[in-house]
Amino acid sequence: MKFSIERAALLKAVSQAQSVVERRNTIPILANVLIEAEGSDASFRATDLDIEVVDKAPAQVERAGATTVSATTLHEIVRKLPDGALITLTSDSASGRLTVEAGRSNFSLATLPREDFPVMATAEYQSNFKAPAPVLRRLFDKSKFAISTEETRYYLNGVYMHISDSEGSKVLRCVATDGHRLARIDAPMPDNAAEMPGVIVPRKTVGELRKLLDDDEMEIAVSVSETKIRFATPDITLTSKVIDGTFPDYTRVIPQGNTRKMEVDASDFARAVDRVATVSSERSRAVKLQLDEDRLILSVNAPDSGAAEEELAVAYADERLEIGFNAKYLLEIASQVDRENAVFLFNSSGDPTLMREGNDMSAVYVVMPMRV
Repeated sequence: MKFSIERAALLKAVSQAQSVVERRNTIPILANVLIEAEGSDASFRATDLDIEVVDKAPAQVERAGATTVSATTLHEIVRKLPDGALITLTSDSASGRLTVEAGRSNFSLATLPREDFPVMATAEYQSNFKAPAPVLRRLFDKSKFAISTEETRYYLNGVYMHISDSEGSKVLRCVATDGHRLARIDAPMPDNAAEMPGVIVPRKTVGELRKLLDDDEMEIAVSVSETKIRFATPDITLTSKVIDGTFPDYTRVIPQGNTRKMEVDASDFARAVDRVATVSSERSRAVKLQLDEDRLILSVNAPDSGAAEEELAVAYADERLEIGFNAKYLLEIASQVDRENAVFLFNSSGDPTLMREGNDMSAVYVVMPMRV
């Protein structure tokens, strides 16, 4: 195999590949990227047996062929080569080496046979549809902060993507929760998505997918089965197993009867929470909200390190309320707000609080209170 490729195209392809590769694995071939050159393209494939990514890049192919080489080493080499360099990769099966040449630089890397490389079995997908990159980006970006990191409740270690009803119409919905906070984000249902089975997309896949979604003009082809999900652009295909488990009935957690309404400037609120939380003890990070007519007092009282208080002007016309929250959860939820105003809906100091952006019901957040 021998081909030449622009540094920028190669760097993009191997960056995606090496981030999928597991750092600690007992199977040597899984640390490698499978490079295949044919026609006018080179493709780079990496897997950790749960996720597989294939990135195609234009290349000048002199001799078609394939080999596998350490993804991290190749990435480091390409990253350190000068911008604009033309890189030539040549593999010699007799010596089991891959030569990487660019200008005066020359590297010889150990390879493993391509036959040993595990390729993810193709699945029959029940549902195939297309969605604009900005729509998927919003669904996953706004929900992923609430993914649980607790391994025992593995079915919460991802984003639940499914079709649901909202105000009489069908929507594509992403939900994530860790039991303390919940995010529910809706987008109009894409054509042909009605039959999509609900799947839990793992945390790592959500992170890898984010790299495919930066181009606002891009349409992403999405294919879903009961066990796998695939996202594809013309150049990159990301295939992942989904979490084998049942996502809990999240609708029971979303409060319907919260009537005490506070409206506040989202960025002012986030900054004030951040400031008062500076003195709180790391373990609890509890912030108390005291609400009176059109006035909010945020306070923290940490006996071992100090106290802080800050007042904010808000729109609130209900009876006095005191409620406590984990500062980190409040900050994460407030930072999701794209519009100017965040609307908080309270019931009592012991009940879950609902937050949304203005009157927009397509993004809803729930946060559990804390005793303070």
